[in-house]
Amino acid sequence: MRKFTLLVLFFSIAFVSAQDAQSIQKEINETLWKPFKAAFENIDGPALNALYGKQVLRVTPNGIDTENKFKEANLKRFENNKSSQANIQLDFWFDSRHTNSDTSYEVGFYRMQLTNPGGENTIYGQFHIVLKRIDGVWKIIQDWDTTRINGNAISASDFEKQAPIQFE
Repeated sequence: MRKFTLLVLFFSIAFVSAQDAQSIQKEINETLWKPFKAAFENIDGPALNALYGKQVLRVTPNGIDTENKFKEANLKRFENNKSSQANIQLDFWFDSRHTNSDTSYEVGFYRMQLTNPGGENTIYGQFHIVLKRIDGVWKIIQDWDTTRINGNAISASDFEKQAPIQFE
């Protein structure tokens, strides 16, 4: 009987923890990911940068940025996109999310479609992002992404394994 009671207690705690994580992930979706997508699609560099913490570890195939240089690059890139009359459509989905009350580790795939008078370009990639609740607000503190896995370019077929997240 004691083993059964311990087993029931364990599963109850695990179930409550899973529900808590789901509730927090819904909060993250609304307060961070929805504005993240909107910042890209509205080509709003300051809004995008506001979603990052003061100190961020940013890793790309080009190297490691521990001095927040990517934030200035975001502003320049978005200004270039505006001046070239670009339109951006960003879609993404999560492959895994591990969340507690103040930290979340999120892995997923994205598709970014850039359209301007010169044509269209679609970029696919994978991201690994660490979020931290700072003064009650979720911020990105680590951002790693790539367009290749195991030497192979991430493609439409990789992205299409799941439907993109939809915001209300």
